[in-house]
Amino acid sequence: MEERRKYYRNEWFDKNLPEFILDGLSKREFGFDHLGHGPNDRYKVFKGKDSLRRFLRYKAPFAAYISVAFYENPRRRGDWIKSEYIFDVDAKDLPIRSCNCDSVCEICLGEALEIVNNLIDTLEGDIGLNNIHLIYSGRGYHIRILNKEIMDSDSDLRSEVLKYVAGAEIPNLQYSNLEGGSGSSYNFEHFSIPIGYPKVFTDRIKYNIQHLTGKESIDGINPKLLKDIIKNRDFLEDNQWGIFKSKIGPRRYKDMVKAMARVNLATIDAKVTIDLKRILRLPSSLHSKVSMKCVEVKDRECFDPLKSAVPKFVEERE
Repeated sequence: MEERRKYYRNEWFDKNLPEFILDGLSKREFGFDHLGHGPNDRYKVFKGKDSLRRFLRYKAPFAAYISVAFYENPRRRGDWIKSEYIFDVDAKDLPIRSCNCDSVCEICLGEALEIVNNLIDTLEGDIGLNNIHLIYSGRGYHIRILNKEIMDSDSDLRSEVLKYVAGAEIPNLQYSNLEGGSGSSYNFEHFSIPIGYPKVFTDRIKYNIQHLTGKESIDGINPKLLKDIIKNRDFLEDNQWGIFKSKIGPRRYKDMVKAMARVNLATIDAKVTIDLKRILRLPSSLHSKVSMKCVEVKDRECFDPLKSAVPKFVEERE
């Protein structure tokens, strides 16, 4: 408790709140965890950053949360206006991690950042979204998207975009030609999405295969198939999918593709993406379970959470 209080009194500054959080602050719901068991104090509303600062300094909560939704009446979550579009990638929940650690470490945090960088590239390049903010959450990353066309959308559209960006559905092509794809497009509600999906799907599968350790338990892939995938994955360095498929065998190759589609979706917390009224960790707040700060990532290529998200009291303790 004393360390949390020290953090919110000496280290927390409202200038560390991202502009997209400050904009419309009074229209959002806040939630807090005062007991260490999850958010137990919901439906809080703050008129501005000054009242929020006073609350945090006085209460020093285990965790602080803010809604992705904007409401006319946030105290009751009433009269919904719009919601951010979220991709939640947690390092400890990645179905394939080359570290195989029990919690989170430098390796899986780095892999989580690599994954979100790939997701953001697809969101920008294929979907055309550009108002994108990346937040380090303490054990992973939140991609928070504020383009009007997606913030106004319902859960169904959000789910369809998620499946595209994640590579969650097998392309309607022959398995042996996954790396294909044309440059044409089709109308998708508010968006015009290039039919480059086979490449998105293939890139996600290739990434998964490259990071296998052989210790994974993946539904649809038995230990023998897992071993053969790892044994022959060097062919994918030059995108020699045909040779790779012949080494694996056509039937087992199809089993692998189906399993990897499920892995692609499991990499992202889909419940968060489609939930219009979700609350997420407040940027600048403290993740007390791992003693890390929730911070906005300004430079995706150089960000290191072990340098940029460690509170001073942890550095002093060590």
